[in-house]
Amino acid sequence: MNITKDAVIAERNQSIGFLIVKYPDKSQWNTDAFYAKADEVIDSLRRDEASYDRKAEFGENNYYRYFKKFKKSYPVMLQYESFAIKGRPFPRFNPIVEVPFIVEVKTFVLSGCHDIDKVQGDLLIYSPESKEDFTGIRGETVHNYPNEMSGKDDGGIILSMIAGADDRTCGTEDSRNVFYPLFGTPDQDPAELKAAADLMTEYIKILAPDAEVEYIVL
Repeated sequence: MNITKDAVIAERNQSIGFLIVKYPDKSQWNTDAFYAKADEVIDSLRRDEASYDRKAEFGENNYYRYFKKFKKSYPVMLQYESFAIKGRPFPRFNPIVEVPFIVEVKTFVLSGCHDIDKVQGDLLIYSPESKEDFTGIRGETVHNYPNEMSGKDDGGIILSMIAGADDRTCGTEDSRNVFYPLFGTPDQDPAELKAAADLMTEYIKILAPDAEVEYIVL
């Protein structure tokens, strides 16, 4: 799978990182250690947020401001509030897709999870000129937005920074070869994406020490 981005995204100085991971067989996973780490992270957030104020925490956040331009709430903010403020438990369904959750609430860097084996041909990261419909992760029809960061393969749109992942390539319990996109906002320092990728690698190695991990950034 080759990954490129169009001139509009490049001229906007908007980076996107990809953590490409090959997981071993599930029998080699240490799910107990992974979820123990997830609980440790969530517990630390709760201790730090006794006097949480949304405006103080997110008002100047680059992702919050980016989503606001599209009249959308930043989903990581909502996840953070769900875990750290409302006390909801961390999900325990599929560690492969839960890895980015920990990184998102820890760093606020937007991520996702896609099955490489379900990608058709090459992946183009681009900026759409108008709304384009695709089938979202829950099977519903969603759309990307003009001027946002999106991605498509030979079969159609597979990711939207605003609308999320599609239902064809999104990570599942059967996924073993995946990529985690780490979305940057215009003019964001790519080092912030790399730091989030490094943290994600740490959590992946807790889950599956023998996982093969590679990072690239465009």
